[in-house]
Amino acid sequence: MHFSPGREAWRRFRRHRLAVASAAILSLMILAVLVGPMIWQVPINEIDFTARLKGPSWSHPLGTDDLGQDLLARMLYGGRISLAVGLAAMVVAILVGTIIGAIAGISRGSVDAALMWLTDLFLALPQLPLLLLVIYLFRDSLKEIAGPEMGVFILIVIVIGGFRWMPVARLVRAQFFSLREKEFVEAARALGASTPRQVVRHILPNSLGPVIVAGTIDVAAAIIAESTLSFLGLGFPPDIPTWGRLLYDAKDYLDFAPHWALFAGAAIFLAVLTINFVGDGLRDALDPRRVM
Repeated sequence: MHFSPGREAWRRFRRHRLAVASAAILSLMILAVLVGPMIWQVPINEIDFTARLKGPSWSHPLGTDDLGQDLLARMLYGGRISLAVGLAAMVVAILVGTIIGAIAGISRGSVDAALMWLTDLFLALPQLPLLLLVIYLFRDSLKEIAGPEMGVFILIVIVIGGFRWMPVARLVRAQFFSLREKEFVEAARALGASTPRQVVRHILPNSLGPVIVAGTIDVAAAIIAESTLSFLGLGFPPDIPTWGRLLYDAKDYLDFAPHWALFAGAAIFLAVLTINFVGDGLRDALDPRRVM
């Protein structure tokens, strides 16, 4: 029985049970952070010193922090930012990596060598120290231009995405090298198709499968990077409760309020784990050489 490429990919993906379960869990997490604040309408900055550092209860299902603020409300609000950072940074990395990889893959000689030298240069740079340095230097300037929340969001997305495009560029370049000598590209070239048309209509669409898989990995890496920056105190301001910021605030209370760190850490762990399993499922589904 013949299936369209989309249906065939979906059939392959469904056979990967961990990927399907992870996709369901990830969808529930995204739905929770989007719809949850409309249902659980507790202000994220409502202070109640009589309930500080309380464990989970009916009134506070995930407990409270050192100011008596409800952790469920703060987790739902922070989840939006953490997941948005991951998705936006992935888009930046995919766009930059695809453009550079496509130019290198379709070019020959000095252009390809120069772009790969640039890629190797970025790969050789120590990412975390540079992330910390760039954010430390430009955070205050962007806060004044775009506000404290949006300014830091833009900076973190650009910085994380700017240090995640290199594997995508190498992957796209390799795909272009493989595809540009295929028969359908040769036929388009013989019919007089220009180089940009060959890239946009024939080569690039056939190289997107591995790029999509790499994108899922970049989402997980970006979430971890944002959490790391927030944990080190160089992410979002203290009044913006991302998951990494919640971990940073909870580090001094692990002995007598472990729930504060456990729930934030579990959210990061579950998001990254499910995204990686979805990436594994997409890799198997989009690999034409794999028989399932």
